Amino acid sequence: MHISDAFDSGNIEVVDATDPAHVQLRIRPDVGDEHYQWFHFQVTGARGVPCVFRIVNANKASYPQAWPDTRAVCSTDGETWIRVPTEYVDGQLVLSHTPATDVVRYAYFAPFSMERHHALLARAGAAGAAVDTLGETLDGQPMDRIRLGNGPIQPWIIARQHPGETMAEWWMEGFIDRLTQNDATVRALLEAATLHIVPNMNPDGSRRGHLRTNAVGTNLNRVWHGPNLERSPEVFHVLKAMDESGVDLCLDVHGDEDLPYVFLSGSEGIPSFTPRLKGLVKAFDAAVLDVAPDFQTQHGYGGDAPGTANMTICSNAIAERYDCLATTLEMPFKDNADKPDPEFGWSPERSMRLGAQFVDALLQVTPQLRSS
Repeated sequence: MHISDAFDSGNIEVVDATDPAHVQLRIRPDVGDEHYQWFHFQVTGARGVPCVFRIVNANKASYPQAWPDTRAVCSTDGETWIRVPTEYVDGQLVLSHTPATDVVRYAYFAPFSMERHHALLARAGAAGAAVDTLGETLDGQPMDRIRLGNGPIQPWIIARQHPGETMAEWWMEGFIDRLTQNDATVRALLEAATLHIVPNMNPDGSRRGHLRTNAVGTNLNRVWHGPNLERSPEVFHVLKAMDESGVDLCLDVHGDEDLPYVFLSGSEGIPSFTPRLKGLVKAFDAAVLDVAPDFQTQHGYGGDAPGTANMTICSNAIAERYDCLATTLEMPFKDNADKPDPEFGWSPERSMRLGAQFVDALLQVTPQLRSS
């Protein structure tokens, strides 16, 4: 048996793999050593062998409270990811599985590779979308933007500031693919709005197998008050482009390690939160509820008290800067507790379906954006 993480988004360190029934592993921290939770590794040569993989540093992860009820995923083809028996015992995350083939990958959630990211860009471009590069990351990767539509409303939709939250880019795939279909809803939305879409805000962290940070350990969702080229060029370039276009709506797509629900988190606590913005938040919640069965409003983070918002976070900073509707979408790593799926849990397919449904929700809220 051999264990490797030497590939795009791989993350694991082998402590001891001499006995397949007692494999000891460690998650490698992000650059800066502050965060870790994402793991993704490949096992070869263990077909038919009962294996027990113990992640021995799970208790020191960024969100150890999220491990109970977590079920890791595995795949033999890189496409279909099923849940495997997983327990959190004595501070260790324990995966028990008997590989059916000689090559199996295990991960915290279904990975979304940079190769798949570039294929998504190419598919959008071939369907008529404008694709450009806003700048480069510290590792020299492009900051890609997709533009669709020619209307006056300027929505910005970004995802994967935290690279380990891969469900965010699966959501993007469903969202973008829907926007390249020629149906009445899409046509109406693209006539009303020019959409600016950044499918992956953190390419460096994605490739490196990080949970939350970029190549130098910056949490991108904590620098929107003042990004710079030295430590946060990703946000710097996107914010510059936002200033050039203006922003009427900003949707920031994430995943939550702990809460088993799909929900939106708004900007109620910003200094300039007005009745107009409150009305837009309610209208968007209602629009998503109308089209997305997995979405709900009973469980979430709860709104900040007036004037107490963290202004370094994207949705708060953008709502204040542009006086616009700005909100964060959260999806679960685990499952949707309201609609559980024992085999797949929350999955790429459900993320993509939700992304496609948000096209309908955006069209519903566009008249309010125009009138505001």
